[in-house]
Parts: sequence; C-alpha cells; structure tokens
Amino acid sequence: MPTLSNKKRNIKEYITGYVDGEGCFSVSFSRRDKFIIGWETKPSFSVSQNHYRAEILFLIQKTLNCGFMRRDYSDQTLKYEVRRLNDLLHKVIPFFDKYPLISGRKKDFKIFKQICLLMIRNKHLELNGFKRIVSLAFQMNESGRRHYTKKDIMDIAQKKI
Repeated sequence: MPTLSNKKRNIKEYITGYVDGEGCFSVSFSRRDKFIIGWETKPSFSVSQNHYRAEILFLIQKTLNCGFMRRDYSDQTLKYEVRRLNDLLHKVIPFFDKYPLISGRKKDFKIFKQICLLMIRNKHLELNGFKRIVSLAFQMNESGRRHYTKKDIMDIAQKKI
C-alpha cells in the first residue's frame, strides 16, 4: 500500500495530534527570595520522546521556530521545551489556536493561555494577580506532582508583600 509523502500530509495537524497525546502545558513556581512576590512563575510547553524517536521533536521545534532540546535523565527521554514568554505568546499559543487540541489537554491549554496573558501584563508581580495565576495553575495537570501546595505558595507570597 503506498504511503503519502510529507508534502501531501498536514504536518501541523499531525503535530497537534501528537501534542494531544504526548505534550504538556504547565506552570510551575520556584521560591525566589529576591523576587517581589517571593516566587518565580514559570510557564512551559514541552513534549518528550525516546531519543531514538526524536524526529518528531525536531519537526515541532522547526515548525514553531523556538524552544530548545534537553535530556531528561529521570526517564531517559529527550524533551523539547519552550519557556520564553514571548515565544509562548507569539508562536506556541497562536499555533494551537489555529490547530486546536481535541483531548482533555485542551482545558490545560486554555488555562495556560490565560496565565501567559496575565503574565505579559505583569499580573504575576502583584498579589491579586499572582493569587489568580496560582489558582488557575492548580486547575491544570491535576494528576501531576507539585513541590508546594497552593496554601504554601500563597502564605509565603502574602508574607513577602
């Protein structure tokens, strides 16, 4: 049976489907005493794959024209990741707006987009905005691990202000 060449395939739709299954939109918080709120807010889009199947990661990186590759030694995979807020807002988010996700990951993406839009307006640097971002972030990736509870994060932020 003949196969379609990549020129005849919709690679962008393929990428969306791949991210639907293997991607992650996340927002983490790192303790930083020198920061106004006491926390660094770190949005990230990532996709992992075994290094011997990494072609798709390089295709995603080339298509989005941003991000970097890194080894994840915890599970022996290669990870494509985008962390720069401008790249997230001007490349990653518009891509998934144009080629929407269809799985439950769509919910995480919508929340992720809200958080990035709040951050570009520096809302993560003021207590009420930060509180909103933390609340949104804890609605994402509900099965994921977090180093701090929402209460721990807010208790430290409120003491800092």
